[in-house]
Amino acid sequence: MTEPMPAAVLPAGIRARIIPGINGLDIHMLEAGFEQPGRPCLLMLHGFPELAFSWRKVMGPLAALGYHVIAPDLRGYGRTTGWQNGYDADLGPFRLFNIIRDMLGLLHALGRDHVEAVIGHDFGSPVAAWCALVRPDVFRAVAMMSSPFAGPPRIGRAAPPGDVHADLAALPRPRKHYQWYYSTPAANGDMVNAKQGLHAFLRGYYHHKSADWAANKPFRLAGWTAEELAKLPTYYVMDLGEDMAETVAHEMPSAEAIAANRWLPEADLAVYAAEYGRTSFQGGLQWYRSSTTGRFARELELFSGRAIDVPSCFVAGASDWGIHQFPGALEAMHGTSCTQLRFVELIPGAGHWVQQEQPDATVAAISRFLASAKG
Repeated sequence: MTEPMPAAVLPAGIRARIIPGINGLDIHMLEAGFEQPGRPCLLMLHGFPELAFSWRKVMGPLAALGYHVIAPDLRGYGRTTGWQNGYDADLGPFRLFNIIRDMLGLLHALGRDHVEAVIGHDFGSPVAAWCALVRPDVFRAVAMMSSPFAGPPRIGRAAPPGDVHADLAALPRPRKHYQWYYSTPAANGDMVNAKQGLHAFLRGYYHHKSADWAANKPFRLAGWTAEELAKLPTYYVMDLGEDMAETVAHEMPSAEAIAANRWLPEADLAVYAAEYGRTSFQGGLQWYRSSTTGRFARELELFSGRAIDVPSCFVAGASDWGIHQFPGALEAMHGTSCTQLRFVELIPGAGHWVQQEQPDATVAAISRFLASAKG
């Protein structure tokens, strides 16, 4: 039986527990501010390759503002169990609307009929966005982080037009998009069995997408074309002949840089490596597969033309290419996909892992948003 994450690896004031029987899952979650019943609730959704543990630095400070803060290991991740592992597992349970069902079930089990805000980072950001779009009565505000939300797909236009993947492969420097690579049978093994070792692979991956990698200087792309997408770093648009472990190995930080890292010390990285060493990455990769196959796009089209009508904000690192990886998405948040966008804040000194790289500034941004959402 899977046990909750041990208290020894968690900051003071955060506890781990497992809530059984949630839409076929036993959900492992972290929480802070649980000592006093009746506090308003915040739900925090992590991305890839992350865990509920990714919120550890901001949960306590948000709880200190008077909130009950909950962060689950999402379906396919960490110590949440009940999902089927393996590339050939049914993708249906990993589709977006079923992930929302997971969250509704968790809140119900906790005796919550709503949360003050749902906060999502990376792949957790579109999940949070869709939570707020389809159930605004439950998810009464939404903070999206690092991955902007362009809105529901238009009917018949669930995927960008044209075969950009063939165009990427035909470039003078042949390339491939990471999300479609993540959808291949080889991707999980490439990373779990990385030549440099799993721990070192994760170190390289987190470093490459952080503000520590000096070449992360994002700018707006003109459109969804091979020529424009090829301007993205290789962790997003990879060299055609390399896997992700090989990609990030080129940018491995020095031993001195690793020793000096304060936002992700070796002990914290070891938590990620241990969890992914146990579960593999395939559960998280199923999220990409359910998206890139287009299999579930038509059910998203049910909400074509709808916008997020609850208070919203977008927060990311100023050095995060994720804000531009889907051209036009950030711009769409200004009035098209979000009717009550309070602000967009790009935090200096942070790349993709904003809540870990700059937790104080992230807490300040979320606090400002929560105050504005009450108005």
